[in-house]
Amino acid sequence: MSEQRAQPTQIGRLGPLFAGIWLFFLLDPLAYGWENRDKAWGLLGIVATVAFAGAYMTLWARMRANRTVSALDPPLSFTAPYLAALVLLGAAMVACLGERGLACTVYIAVASVMVLSVRLALAVIAVLVLGSLGLSAAAGWGNQISLAFGISAASLAIFGMRTVVRRNAALIGAEQENARLAVDSERNRFARDLHDILGHSLTVITVKAELAQRLLDADPDRARAELADLERLSRDALADVRRAVSGYRELTLPGELARAREALRAAEIEARLPQSTDDVPTDLRELFAWTVREGVTNVIRHSGARSCEIVLTPSSAEIRDDGRGPGSSVDGSGLTGLRERSAAVGATVVTRALEPGFSLQVCA
Repeated sequence: MSEQRAQPTQIGRLGPLFAGIWLFFLLDPLAYGWENRDKAWGLLGIVATVAFAGAYMTLWARMRANRTVSALDPPLSFTAPYLAALVLLGAAMVACLGERGLACTVYIAVASVMVLSVRLALAVIAVLVLGSLGLSAAAGWGNQISLAFGISAASLAIFGMRTVVRRNAALIGAEQENARLAVDSERNRFARDLHDILGHSLTVITVKAELAQRLLDADPDRARAELADLERLSRDALADVRRAVSGYRELTLPGELARAREALRAAEIEARLPQSTDDVPTDLRELFAWTVREGVTNVIRHSGARSCEIVLTPSSAEIRDDGRGPGSSVDGSGLTGLRERSAAVGATVVTRALEPGFSLQVCA
């Protein structure tokens, strides 16, 4: 399933502006370099500071462009050039501007948290904090405790933000997966219903067409009646398909028994059917209707039976025949769909061989 990008909101469009605000802390080294612009090191400090800000914002923009879970752990081939550029430009800032250039360390720590694994990011932060504290003991660098605190606080904040972003990305991924599974489930339901509807209807149509062909010379009147039934059955099948496509499935147990009687008669199979469905509970009628449809279809299509009996009780529906059984089709798509429907209401499908014959039973 293809991902659809959400339309950017007003806040989303202002994201780069909000990120750029935090470049405020680079104004001090930039101003110091401007004050000494008549010196070479001052100009180089300005260039290094501007280039550092550009590299940092470019990395931020690239990370923001793709906020999936996989993008939160980019490969080293992606991160190494940016981090190397930040370190080199930061070193140039410190070399040209001295203590003022140490402001770059906070941004390097933040960038490391954004693109590196937790273990590597913690290692970089530890080096930066210990390095800044070590400078406190060096002559001419002043007390760097506030810088060490800034590195730690900024890194902790980005760690928290990264955790939230990862969870949001995981949630989006889960929603997309649920949507994909829902589509797959509906596709399977639709395929199952089409199999059940068309499998039964086309089987009956085929049997009636064969019967009508045999009767054309022997009994023309009955052949015409069978052809009229063919037209009716094809219209019924079309209506069933339309209902399945629209998501509306209307199946009645008395209707399926009537269809079963007609289909078995056309196949010249003796039918013994119940006279009433009043004992079947309402919540089982649709399931038993599907059972009758699938069972009778298998009897006509596979069994070679001479007789078929349908037995209904308040808790079960059974289709028995005296044929050779369905053979390998016992595990076909039709019975698989029937098992799924049965499991949805807490019922079970039982198949067993008879002597002779075969039995398909659904028990609630």
